[in-house]
Amino acid sequence: MGVTILTPILVLVSWTLIVWLWMYARRIPAMTAANVAPQDAQHPGALAKLLPSEVQRVADNYNHLHEQPTIFYALIVYSHLAGVSDPLNIGLAWGYVGLRIAHSILQNTANIVAMRFALFSLATLTLMVIAVRNLLALG
Repeated sequence: MGVTILTPILVLVSWTLIVWLWMYARRIPAMTAANVAPQDAQHPGALAKLLPSEVQRVADNYNHLHEQPTIFYALIVYSHLAGVSDPLNIGLAWGYVGLRIAHSILQNTANIVAMRFALFSLATLTLMVIAVRNLLALG
């Protein structure tokens, strides 16, 4: 089958699963060190108060990878089905994935909010361009 406009979806899904592993590689040792019982994590915000920020931000990033990327997945599947999977949209899809991976690495390490916002904004603009290009293809 080769590389298509759908391939960036596979890469972002795979990255999300890597971040899941990263989250638990950080969270489980931190919970053990802080003597936090698994039951103490029954409510979403509970661990944020019990674990260090450098541990919690990986979990925050994992959650972020389930928010805006849902728009990306829908846009790319639409692009594929509507036949708007030209080289520019494919390049934009790869650009979005690269920006989201860069955002994850930044959030999970240095967590410089201004830089994260810049990456998030560029990723959002990328989605907007894909959406507009798909709308223009209707006419």
